[in-house]
Amino acid sequence: MALSRLAMGSADHPCILIHVGGEILTCDAWQAAVMLLPPEEAQQTIAHLESRPRERLDWVRSMLGTTALAPYTVSRRTYPAMVRVIYNAVGGTGMCQVDPDLRVEVLANLRAADAVSVRDRQTLAQLVAAGISAHLIPDPAVMVAELFGERIRVRAGGGEVAQALRAFPRGYIAVQFSADFGDDESLAQIATQLDQIAALNGCGVVLFRAGAAPWHDDLACLGRVAALMRPGSAYLFKSIHLWDICALIANSRAYCGSSLHGRVVATAFALPRVNVRHPAATGHPSKQAAFVATWDQDNLPAEVDLRDIAAGIDAVLAVEPAKLQHTARRLARLYRQAFSALCPGLT
Repeated sequence: MALSRLAMGSADHPCILIHVGGEILTCDAWQAAVMLLPPEEAQQTIAHLESRPRERLDWVRSMLGTTALAPYTVSRRTYPAMVRVIYNAVGGTGMCQVDPDLRVEVLANLRAADAVSVRDRQTLAQLVAAGISAHLIPDPAVMVAELFGERIRVRAGGGEVAQALRAFPRGYIAVQFSADFGDDESLAQIATQLDQIAALNGCGVVLFRAGAAPWHDDLACLGRVAALMRPGSAYLFKSIHLWDICALIANSRAYCGSSLHGRVVATAFALPRVNVRHPAATGHPSKQAAFVATWDQDNLPAEVDLRDIAAGIDAVLAVEPAKLQHTARRLARLYRQAFSALCPGLT
């Protein structure tokens, strides 16, 4: 149900809203609205509206059904049907960089919440500095193996995941990167690095999307990398079904990509993982680096530059499986304990 429909509800039909994970504390209304568009409409809409601020504002409000600057943060002031509002392991590493009005709105909504928890120490420090009491909890995706492991195992027995497993009997590296890596130089460097690690380990590379919304991943970019690699070394995985993505990662030898949730799923399944740093990354720590610094093992690299992808994957493949398993179990245990305290009566 769209949140805007809840706003029209009444206190006669009470509900509890739990914001679950995601970098929602820095997502503005324009970004939220564009990401609801079908990919084939996104570029045309962005090009038309970027130079028309008044028209853009009207379009955003009509898309979302709200005038909020930060539509993914909600308070009972605008949603009378809600009896409790809980923020469960949300992210906001870049809050210091967002528009000041957006930041004011987000902080006000957090202050009005019944409980607030975040998924990394970088976000926590910013909230504490603003006088907001918050807890630290791992991202909810650390539970995926424990809660849905059997469903994911069954999913791997058919469809594209089974095809990938047959294509690479010696295993594969699950690789993903967002559309903003799509310039020719970056794609050529990614292809070179992946060819190198595939030859070194005798495995294949499966290129997949962690999400297909605008500003996320693009199948054409993955296809260009596959075309630049040695014939037979790469498989272009087209499914974006949730369980297919999870099964693909769960059955890989390692995960490498730009997605934080790709990394967290690999963590839940006790697999080697490494994130890729964008060439234009700012000096501020990313959400990936912030999560790793908070929860992951000290000897696992958080992010690597494009020129170091092969070395990064090689390094994480050398980590002892027992250490990876220990981290997976520890984070699942910590999440269960923290969620029970955050949401009493719901577990």
